[in-house]
Amino acid sequence: MSAFEKPLDAVEVRVLACLLEKEITTPEYYPLTLNALVNACNQKSNRDPVVHYDEDTVREAIQRLREKKLALEIIPAGSRVHKFAHRLSEAVNLGRRELAVLCTLMLRGPQTPGEIHARSERMHDFNGLDEVESVLSKLMNFEDGPLVAKLPKLPGTKEWRYAHLLAGEPEVAVAPEPAPAAPSVPLEAEVARLREELEEVKRQLAELRRMFE
Repeated sequence: MSAFEKPLDAVEVRVLACLLEKEITTPEYYPLTLNALVNACNQKSNRDPVVHYDEDTVREAIQRLREKKLALEIIPAGSRVHKFAHRLSEAVNLGRRELAVLCTLMLRGPQTPGEIHARSERMHDFNGLDEVESVLSKLMNFEDGPLVAKLPKLPGTKEWRYAHLLAGEPEVAVAPEPAPAAPSVPLEAEVARLREELEEVKRQLAELRRMFE
């Protein structure tokens, strides 16, 4: 069971991950306004899938995250602009390395340790794959419930992939079953069929001869 009592939906995952990412990579612009958060969700780089959320979609997701105590709304003194921040750190008590890996999985979906290492460098500079795998192990064995799961290898691949569990158990791609082989035809039956076809051809030729005699 995940450390999250109620699984997040896809919009909540994207919104929460964007708040976390921007806090780490652009702290000068954090917390985010609604417009900035919408732009972060719809960003084309470092996102999979690329989405096109409108303000209402993001606002409603923020409200659900607030109810789950994973986000909060802030109104800076002397300002009418509402801003938003995440509370993921308080909810799961993770360090910078763990948050970087978790955020990368939330933004990009299932990935190999090598992909996580390359794509999380703006959030944390890992010393190599060993450190990434160590963090993944910690997240899989998190004391309040696993936050990450190892997925089965895809057909034709050599590396394991990992997925976050904030949205519940991830869907696992299953290799299509090979089509059943056509039943073999006994040699005797095939010979008999060919003989029947030959006799039919002979009959048609005989009829043609009679027509021209």
